[in-house]
Amino acid sequence: MNKKITERAVGTVAGFARWAARLGRSSDRGMTTSEYAVGTIAACAFAAVLYKVVNSGPVLSALQSLVEGALDAKF
Repeated sequence: MNKKITERAVGTVAGFARWAARLGRSSDRGMTTSEYAVGTIAACAFAAVLYKVVNSGPVLSALQSLVEGALDAKF
């Protein structure tokens, strides 16, 4: 009796193996439109933060001195 109840609730081992194999093969391939929108907004926000950081005074002067040092290098 107990075995029958367990088989009805869980199924057989082969059935569980088939279910587990199907679980890994999802038909959801790629991003949906909302995921593209969120990704685009996140990329724009990151670009804005990066622009602000690169155009700040200390970073700009460090980059300028780095480029000037590279151009004035003696070979």
